[in-house]
Amino acid sequence: MGRLTTRQLPGKKERKQKGTQRVGLQPGDMLQDRYRIVGSLGAGGFSSVYQARDMRFPNVTKLCAVKEMVISAPDPKIRELTIQSFEREASMLAMLDHPAIPDVSDYFTEKDRSYLILDLIRGKDLDRWLEEQTEPVDQNTCIEWAIQLCDALAHLHNQKPKPIVFRDMKPSNIMLDQHNRIRLIDFGIAKIFEGGSKGTMIGTEGYSPPEQYRGMATPAGDIYALGATLHHLLTNQDPRLEPPFTFAERPIHTKNSTVSPNFEAVIMRCLSYDPTERYENATALKETLQSLQNANATPVSQVIGGGMETAVSMPGQAPTQDAIPVPPSNQISPIWTFKCEDEIRSNVAIAEGKVFVSVYDNNLYALNQKNGGIVWKFPTSDGVGASPCVHDGTIFIGSSDSRMYAIDVHTGRQKWHYTTQGPIYSSPKVRFDHLFFGSDDGHLYALNVKQGRKAWMTNAFSAVRSTPYVDDERVYVGTEGGYIYCMDLSTGKTNWQAQAKRAVTSSPVLYDDVVVVGSLDATVYALDAATGWAIWRFRARRPIISSPTVHDEIVYIGSSDGSLYALDMNSGRQLWQFETKGQVNSSPVVSQNAIYFGSTDGYVYSISVKKGELRWKFNTNSPVISSPIVDEEGTIYIGSTNHILYALPA
Repeated sequence: MGRLTTRQLPGKKERKQKGTQRVGLQPGDMLQDRYRIVGSLGAGGFSSVYQARDMRFPNVTKLCAVKEMVISAPDPKIRELTIQSFEREASMLAMLDHPAIPDVSDYFTEKDRSYLILDLIRGKDLDRWLEEQTEPVDQNTCIEWAIQLCDALAHLHNQKPKPIVFRDMKPSNIMLDQHNRIRLIDFGIAKIFEGGSKGTMIGTEGYSPPEQYRGMATPAGDIYALGATLHHLLTNQDPRLEPPFTFAERPIHTKNSTVSPNFEAVIMRCLSYDPTERYENATALKETLQSLQNANATPVSQVIGGGMETAVSMPGQAPTQDAIPVPPSNQISPIWTFKCEDEIRSNVAIAEGKVFVSVYDNNLYALNQKNGGIVWKFPTSDGVGASPCVHDGTIFIGSSDSRMYAIDVHTGRQKWHYTTQGPIYSSPKVRFDHLFFGSDDGHLYALNVKQGRKAWMTNAFSAVRSTPYVDDERVYVGTEGGYIYCMDLSTGKTNWQAQAKRAVTSSPVLYDDVVVVGSLDATVYALDAATGWAIWRFRARRPIISSPTVHDEIVYIGSSDGSLYALDMNSGRQLWQFETKGQVNSSPVVSQNAIYFGSTDGYVYSISVKKGELRWKFNTNSPVISSPIVDEEGTIYIGSTNHILYALPA
């Protein structure tokens, strides 16, 4: 097939002929002549959540949460199951009465959409809370949260005539409200416990217990998931990025020496592979945690419960930070540094003598390229984890506030913004005067760069956090649902899709008609660009978030197993491997004869292209997730979670 010669995106007339599809509720929409939509609170899976005002209270502003499920599945069985799930959630919440569980006040269906009216919980979920922290939660706070969660689980498990199993305990389903109280949210997959019954595996990989993978959901499974959640809070190690059921290989004290052996033992008992070796019920676990609060000196055998001493591998004295010797760095000094108010996880952009960096303190900064002095900053309404993109005097950046912003490079003033229905962590790309990016609302967007008008929007059916790769004819992107999509650049129509086993947060790269991308299933995929057929696969030891770089027929890519890999582009064969002491989620960049990247061990590395030998490393003393950018003069710009952007000599 010959290449297309016309690269115009569809005009307004064409889009009108094709028809437009309205996505979700918009501010001002009214439901049941009572609930006026104020804005979006989030989207995922089969449902979206909005903030609304109850207009039956005209003299006061009474806000509520509206959970919307769009029943759009073409398969009648799937439609029936999703409707049943939603109705079950409504009925279940209506009969529960606990301060940690939101009250439901209304339930109704309009056309192909069902709605649930809930208490509006002001605060943030613990997944978002974790993203904003530089240190794990302290032990006392974690114990207090765990006690509150046990109390909520005990309420569910003690329901009559049959217990309710939550089935999806994880940080994103736990809210910390404005009063610093814990609230459980999203009961969409909670289930009345039927002894001995089996079903499909539902839950979240990494947090779900072994038996839930086999279709068995019991109250003991909620205790396991609570243990996995506490492990995550105390270590900042996301279990979704690790092989399932490997908590024993990742002791808490190795990542957080402030956690007492007693508390660690309690959590490890919750994480027992055998359900019978966990705590008898949530009440028993709550009582144990309360004893930890009241008596830190209680012997371990008493704290974790009689008979369990041999079931838990107890750590000895927690190691100090000096337990693992760190080789000295080769001596290099920053050209300049810039300190901001929160973590830097994104890559910088460079244009017109300025360095642009987005930060989790909600701001986009423009800095003087020569000395790092601030030129201007642009505030968004939430953290900024995406990387900026510069085109023709405009810088584009997405935010967790669900907006894509277009900002004047010189003045820092907003030109326009476009609102999606979910946070934006995908970094935008510009091609043919159009901006391409993904959103957590599950769509890939193409916008006109001048006015921000939508050219097309394609449903990817799960959050899109990968940065799209755009060539002359196609757009390639990965999704959190585990798919790699190839879409027509002009229309957004899907040409092909390939499936990985886990999320594809890594951003694809195209080289000689081959698409290369990594996945959280620990695999690097090389796919034929035209068909999506697999050419080769390379398996690392741990998940891959890093995006690949291809240089001189060699693929360079990092892994959370701590290594940077060099792979033969034609066969996928490993050429060499460079190991660090942390996860390599940073994407490597090649400049001259060196490769630059960061690691969560706190170092920025420079290694040789040919053999992967260390040239130098620079210690930031905090995890480096950001990817480096090298300018024409050879200066390396890279941020750290210590809130500092570094300009380093090559």
